[in-house]
Amino acid sequence: MKDIVNSVLDHISVRGLDYGDVRIVTRSTESLSTRDSVVEAVESSQSMGLGIRVLFNGAWGFAATNDFSSESLKNTCQKALKIAKATVRLLHKKTVLYPARSVKARYETKIAIDPFTVPLSKKIALLLATDEEMRKVKGIKTCQSFQKSWREEKIFASTEGALIEQKITETGAGLECLAIDGNEAQNRSYPNSFRGQFKTMGYELVNQLDLPGHARKTAEEAVALLKAPECPAGDFDLILDGNQLALQIHESCGHPTELDRVMGFEAAYAGTSFMTVENLGKLKYGSSIVNLTADSTTPTGLGTFGYDDEGVPAGKNYLVKNGLHVGYLTSRETLPMLIDLLTDEQKAIVKDNLVLTGCMRADGWENIPLVRMVNVSLEPGRWNFADLIKDTKDGLFLSTNRSWSIDDRRINFQFGTEIAYEIKNGKLTGKIFKNPIYSGITPQFWNSCDAICNKNHWEIWGTPNCGKGEPSQLAHTGHGASPARFRKVKVGFKKN
Repeated sequence: MKDIVNSVLDHISVRGLDYGDVRIVTRSTESLSTRDSVVEAVESSQSMGLGIRVLFNGAWGFAATNDFSSESLKNTCQKALKIAKATVRLLHKKTVLYPARSVKARYETKIAIDPFTVPLSKKIALLLATDEEMRKVKGIKTCQSFQKSWREEKIFASTEGALIEQKITETGAGLECLAIDGNEAQNRSYPNSFRGQFKTMGYELVNQLDLPGHARKTAEEAVALLKAPECPAGDFDLILDGNQLALQIHESCGHPTELDRVMGFEAAYAGTSFMTVENLGKLKYGSSIVNLTADSTTPTGLGTFGYDDEGVPAGKNYLVKNGLHVGYLTSRETLPMLIDLLTDEQKAIVKDNLVLTGCMRADGWENIPLVRMVNVSLEPGRWNFADLIKDTKDGLFLSTNRSWSIDDRRINFQFGTEIAYEIKNGKLTGKIFKNPIYSGITPQFWNSCDAICNKNHWEIWGTPNCGKGEPSQLAHTGHGASPARFRKVKVGFKKN
């Protein structure tokens, strides 16, 4: 592979080249699912190819191939250069890259059990046993169990001298069930909706989740929701479970702090952001206890790695600190653009966060890297969950996302969860409500946050299906959160 790398670097090292890199990526996946105690799908795939990125006279060019012959490598290099040279004529301003230290390094996910070596029969048996437990509950119409593993092996090299090898392993699993009674249908999931929980771990994660052990309780809640009353409408104190808060963070903080989106690169496809440059260091995004970070070093996070896809080391920076918007998810291209737009006053306020933290990632070998979320997380607070319930006189505890909607600037939102638990006089009463939804305006919502549970309740949740870019790319991101309370949030729809 190093001969291929050297060949590519030789081919693209022409007069006028500012920078170039090559990524060789091998990706393996395995996905299993069962439905109603029948094996529904067993799928595996593997792909291998390389992507070549060049910056020529200030303009980008990119090309990719899965043909490693000498002629193909030469043609792909020429194609990338040809695209860059054609783009030069359309430039309003040349691209300048922020300086980055070139390294020679290796990184590998630490795992206890390689998911690709666990016998298929064992994996399927666990999923079928999970289904059987759910099917024991009367009223369950259908049930599903899932398990998926990914492995990505990458070699990255650049004309600046970087040479990085990485092996990243990810695993996930979950269950869901649907209960039906007449025209009424309700679903419950464990440990999270949309196929479960995902981490940079091995098969040990599946063992820890213990799907069969949680299947019956999950099914019983789905059936109980059929006869539960509709969630009341009004202004309520809400405690959001960590799994729901993870998606709230993803949509209302992760996406609006992607600096390419802020700069308008995503405007035609997915919108822009209300967290604009002129407000950096000024916007009171949340209350003083709200601290949101981007950290690609968080253990087991789905946004955890050694180096991003332009060779920048993993790191951590604040996006929101003590409620103030102070940072963005950046790249070597967008960080200089940001610095040029900031006032001296802004630079003084946010200087510690004007850094590269490894946010450029591509979906496989065939796509160009984009600014992507890493582990964007809400830092833990000081509350014990039981004490937070005791401190809440009249409210709702919402868990497990069911639906979401947010505008293209990420400021007006509405989320639905699978279940709401009633809180009265500092106690969970045991009463549940179905079809809860809540809505708000992002800064108002986060400014209403007055309590966050401590690190004992903090969990890193994985989102393996974050879409962005045109053509569309999927990224795997992580979001750490513990339950948190938000005061006087609009729940449901009030009738006139």
